[in-house]
Amino acid sequence: MTSGNRLSSRRSALQLALAAGAALVIGPRLALADAKSVADEIKKLYGDKAATEGKIKLDVPQIAENGLVVPITVEIESPMSATDYVKAVHVFADGNPLPQVVSYRFTPECGKASASTRMRLAQTQNIICIAEMSNGTLHSAKAEVKVTIGGCGG
Repeated sequence: MTSGNRLSSRRSALQLALAAGAALVIGPRLALADAKSVADEIKKLYGDKAATEGKIKLDVPQIAENGLVVPITVEIESPMSATDYVKAVHVFADGNPLPQVVSYRFTPECGKASASTRMRLAQTQNIICIAEMSNGTLHSAKAEVKVTIGGCGG
């Protein structure tokens, strides 16, 4: 191999490595959800039905020092009787790659409409919760979670 070919080969390898690095850094940011994509997902589920605020207690930290394990608890006020109960709860995050984070289904036999989990948040964002009642009405709650990087703000 001549020195010209080696130089060209190194240059090509370096350009390829830089392009791959840029794709790793920029690519995930381009794929994040936003408020519109969350609204689109909710519209897919419920059409143009309007959700009223209230009945949902959405417990998330205001500041999450570790975005890898952000605790979330949802509790919906409902008698959970055979005629009046929570059918489903959907949780969305407007800054994650996929806007719908988790969905729960309930039956009257559950006794209480509440659930807890941990989610991964890449950045500061809004958490939106929609609860569908057995009579078809929708309730919503929203909270912002500030994800700090190494506990230093973000």
